[in-house]
Amino acid sequence: MIGANAIGLELGQFFLHVGAEVSFVDVAERIAPFEEPEVSEALTSVLTTQGAAIYTGAQVLGVRRSADHVEVTVSVGERQLDLACDEVLVATGRRPNTEGLGLEEAGVEVDGRGALVVDDELRTANPRIYGAGDVTGAPQFVYVSAYEGALAVDNALLGAGRRVDFTGLPRVTFTAPQIASAGLTEAQAAAAGYEVETSVLPLKAIPRALVNHDTQGLVKLVAEAGTGRLLGASVLAEGAGDVIQTAVLAIRHGITTAELAGTFHPYLTMVEGMKLAAQTFTRDVEKLSCCAA
Repeated sequence: MIGANAIGLELGQFFLHVGAEVSFVDVAERIAPFEEPEVSEALTSVLTTQGAAIYTGAQVLGVRRSADHVEVTVSVGERQLDLACDEVLVATGRRPNTEGLGLEEAGVEVDGRGALVVDDELRTANPRIYGAGDVTGAPQFVYVSAYEGALAVDNALLGAGRRVDFTGLPRVTFTAPQIASAGLTEAQAAAAGYEVETSVLPLKAIPRALVNHDTQGLVKLVAEAGTGRLLGASVLAEGAGDVIQTAVLAIRHGITTAELAGTFHPYLTMVEGMKLAAQTFTRDVEKLSCCAA
């Protein structure tokens, strides 16, 4: 697997699960490079335990096919490795397919990757033309394309003046365990000028994970220091894609970690981890009795 972000991880682990030997190669210094470092580290442990080989900070120098195998040459630091394999799957990202559409003649600007340049109402440089979805360089999720498509239609045909707002946007990587995130990572929040405080809760502190005998994972929350307003959340766990919706709503509506900790969360569910992670800002939850508020 050349590429160890969402698609590379999902497909690579699938082949791992059906019995293939899998190597992940990525130019970034860690897998899942856009997620929290704690998430990357924990998922690295999961994959290596399952038998995967992982090469990060790696440059692909060449790929050669012989009669019976493919050889990928990579450099990792000062080492140069030749990785023999049956097939190579390249998952290093996508770019908008806008060539040949006559956009320049139509007065529509594109960026260096070929994405339409649009304003926050999705209007291009030609005010009669709007763009939506992957072609705009927006986050490449089907629900983002649907959201932008509806917004563009309302603005183009009805003059609604709606503006794109990705506050609390969730993303899910369907590995096992799943990665789910919403809002800002700790690094993104700091880069945006926030003073932040964080909590990291291992799954071993969540009763549902203990019952499942599956404690490989964590919940991390990022909050604004002083106000406690939730800025971001990351979950590595079974069902993380369902759990993250709690954080999406909290981030969009400016809920604090104290308010999140005081909200009802059913016992023996994975979403209880959100409450426990919020409580971790002010107490040691491993010393609390079951369901302690």
